[in-house]
Amino acid sequence: MNARAPVPCPEMADIRNRIDILDKKLVGLLAERQQLIEAAGKVKPARQTVRDEARIEEVIRLVLAEAQAQNLSTEIAEPVWRQLIESSIAHEFSVFDKR
Repeated sequence: MNARAPVPCPEMADIRNRIDILDKKLVGLLAERQQLIEAAGKVKPARQTVRDEARIEEVIRLVLAEAQAQNLSTEIAEPVWRQLIESSIAHEFSVFDKR
């Protein structure tokens, strides 16, 4: 379906277009990240190594530092990355289990 949501003011058309362009780029980056998650799921030696709490917190720490450097709200960055990590772990388990 190609129906577009109504635009509440003329300035929103450009803003929405720019958001759509960024979303396409984000999808590409997430697909690249997923490929790496799949590679990890294929090489990890044991199922219990798929979830690594120390690595989760390391990733969050790195992301929050980068978020601060790029002026991204931690209220956006942290929950987004925590969900991304949890979804990635679930995907990695499925890859691991299919070996």
